[in-house]
Parts: sequence; C-alpha cells; structure tokens
Amino acid sequence: MTDRQLETVADARDVLSVLPAAARSEMPSRLFDPQVLRPRLLRGPVGPYLLLGDLAVFAVTALVSGVFAPVQAVALAAVVTCFWVFGMYRSRLSLSLLDDLPFLVAGGLVCLTTELSLSTLFMQPRPRWDALEQSLVLFLGVLVVRRIAYSVVRRARSSGLVRHAALVLGAGHVGARLVGDLQEHRQYGVDPVGFVDSFPRLDPDVLPAPLLGGYGELSELIEDFAVRVVIVGFGNQREADLVDILRTCDRLDCEIFIVPRLFEVHSVTRDMDEVWGIPLVRVRRAPFRSFTWQVKRLVDLVLSGAALFLLAPVLAACAVAVRWEGGPGIIFRQVRVGLDGTPFELLKFRSLKPVDDTESATNWNIKHDDRLGPVGRFLRRSSLDELPQLWNILRGDMSLVGPRPERPHFVDEFTSRVPRYMSRHRVPAGLTGWAQVHGLRGDTSIEDRASFDNHYIENWSLWGDVKIMVRTVTQVVGARGG
Repeated sequence: MTDRQLETVADARDVLSVLPAAARSEMPSRLFDPQVLRPRLLRGPVGPYLLLGDLAVFAVTALVSGVFAPVQAVALAAVVTCFWVFGMYRSRLSLSLLDDLPFLVAGGLVCLTTELSLSTLFMQPRPRWDALEQSLVLFLGVLVVRRIAYSVVRRARSSGLVRHAALVLGAGHVGARLVGDLQEHRQYGVDPVGFVDSFPRLDPDVLPAPLLGGYGELSELIEDFAVRVVIVGFGNQREADLVDILRTCDRLDCEIFIVPRLFEVHSVTRDMDEVWGIPLVRVRRAPFRSFTWQVKRLVDLVLSGAALFLLAPVLAACAVAVRWEGGPGIIFRQVRVGLDGTPFELLKFRSLKPVDDTESATNWNIKHDDRLGPVGRFLRRSSLDELPQLWNILRGDMSLVGPRPERPHFVDEFTSRVPRYMSRHRVPAGLTGWAQVHGLRGDTSIEDRASFDNHYIENWSLWGDVKIMVRTVTQVVGARGG
C-alpha cells in the first residue's frame, strides 16, 4: 500500500470517527465498499462459474457426439459430486491447475466407470470406446475451461476488477509479513486496509498498513471498511478470548483465515489456502450463512407438520391423561430463551401445577418432586411431555435439533459463570440436541452442555442432525428422559 493509500485510509477512519452513529451506519455501503461500482458478477465466488463451466463442457460434448442418455446424466452428477467433495468448487486465494490435476483425473475416471457400470447394468448396447472417448473429451474440456477461468480470475484480481478489503488481526512480525506479501502480490485479490490489535508487538510507525483499532472494535471496523477477509496472525491476545471476538463475525459477510501455529513446519492440505508460502486455515462458515441451513428449516416444517398429524392420537391420549390426573390446564406454557437471546413461549404437557410463576421460572428440576403423579412421571421419563413443542417448531420458535432452550433466570445465572454460554444462542433452540443425546439433561454439568452445544454449532451438518434425531428416538423408546 502506498503512502497516499495509507493517508486515504487514515483520513477515512478520521472522518468516520466524528460522524453521528446514524450517518456511520449509512455510509460504508456507499462510500467505502471498493467494489460498489464494479459489475456484480465479478464480486461473487469463483465456484459457481466453475460449475457452470463443467456443465457447459458436458453439454457441448453431448451435442458434438450426438449421444445423450440418462446414463450420461447420472455420470455427470457423479462427477460434479466428486468435484464438490474434493473442494473443486470452493473459493480459494491460490488458484493452481496443477494442484487440481489429480482430482480432475479422478473425476474423469468416476465418469467413465459410472457410465460403463450403468450401461452394463441396464444392458444398453454401446461400444466401450465411445464411453472412453467421451470421458477423455470431458476431461480435456474441463481442463481447458479451468485454465481459462483461473487466468481470467488472476488477471481480474491483478488489474483491480476483483479486490476484497481485508483486516489482519495481530500487529506482529507474521502479520506485517502477510500484509507486505498481499500488497506485493496482487493475484490474491486481497487489499489489507489495516491491522487490528489491542497490544501491538510492533511500533505502528513501522507497520506496512495503519493500526485501525483494538479487538473490541472488530465488528465496527468490518462494517466501516466493507471488509470481506479477516486474517488472524499472531498477536498478544489470549486465544481463548479471541474465540469470542471472532464469533462476533458470524453474522457478518466476511471470510476468516487463521495462520496456524508453527506454520513454518505446517504442511499445506487440500482444504487450506496459502499466501506466498504462509499457510492459511479457512474457518468454516457459520452454519446459518450456508444454503443447507435453509434446507434445515424446510426439514423442520415438513417433519414437524407430519409428526403433528401422525402423532395426533398420541397427543390426544396424553392430553386426556393429564386432564384426568391434574384437572384443567393441559398445556404448560413457559418463557424460554431462543435465537440471539430472544424469549419465546415454550409449550409442554403439564407434569404438575407450580405454586406460582416464580416457582415455575426458578425451580431447576422437578424430577424428584413429591407432587409429581404417575402420569406426569411417565410423560417426563418417556419425553412425551415435549411433544407440544412440535407446534413451536412449526411456527419457527424452535428447530427439531439445536441447543435446548433455558429459562431467562438461569440464562442470566449461567452466562455469568459459564464461559461462552451465550454463544449457544447463535442458532434456534431445539427439541433435542447434541448435549441431550449424550445424557446431558437434568442435574448434569452446565459447562459440558454449553461445550457440546457450541461443538454442535461449529460442526453442524444435515447428516449430523439426522444422527441426533435417530439417537433421540432410541432414547425415547428406552424411556431415558428426565
């Protein structure tokens, strides 16, 4: 970054610091986004364009050869899936066709074997050499398209058409080296606008980019400078505290990279990036920023609606039993804390009648309460008392799988003494969760529950939800509720 650019960034920061809050919230998207006047197509990740290129190669190959059948479509789907698993469609700072070559060969072999196997299975007469020729043409076509695509991306980055503003956390020797490399080698498409560090190791006067603020200002700086990339170098901040700081970026539109410890001896794997010899670990995107998270909500709607319909006789039987044992008031309503700390009204079948609202809000566990009758005890042990929460899921208060919601009184108490307890509220509360299927319910460790819930969020996947639901069913059948 030149002296003039440094002055411009510093001036922009000074201007922002004296503006009213309302004006600050309006300005960054118009004045400080370096890509606001560039074509929108050039601002997206390269992955979708590579996928379109692969599909175009297949279409051209089928058109030229005059051969197109369901077998070829299945083979194409297998290749695309294979490429997706290998990370061929993910965004990358370093683009290398030679690095991709082994996976392109593997994709070609998958296409060939799939087509031959299906043709043999369905006894479709076709010369084997035709399949081999088509797979070879596909392989060469994909190779050419990727070579062109990578050249176009690198040229667009170097010429300034595609640039992403970046912040480097940690104003030390590693951070300074990173900034210098990114400034010198423009093919990465990243412009470091400055450092973020509360206790910089280097004098700000010798840094290759300005020191913009401390860690507590990270979210504000990301929005002020329309930052798309955050790189975590080595600073004086404790790593345990840095976890909470980085989680403030979950809902912001930016990618996070971390320089691994002992990076000089760290091997670079397929799922990592690299900037001029420095390996970078890309932090997995927050689950709610992914497309599959929308699928999760669709699954919630379908399954909760179907369950309410199919389990209607069970719900009716539970309601009659509760009414018979305890009189009016079948449904028990209680305020719980859900997504982003927002309270909602949770529904359950009533196990017993609380003395007053205070007892309901502050009594931790009624498992050993003498007032608990046989019906209430059975409903709790079998977890059937939780079934009305299917309605909470249907209307969007909860999800089928997620951290179990807690009452506001206990949320306040646990937040003050359990590290990262509030981090579990980054996603909607669930009917069941990763902590519950490991037996963490009732009088069990709150620290362990928070740890398991945050682990679930960081490693979320649709298949993970399926595993949790299957394990929940086995626990309900075994009557291991609390």
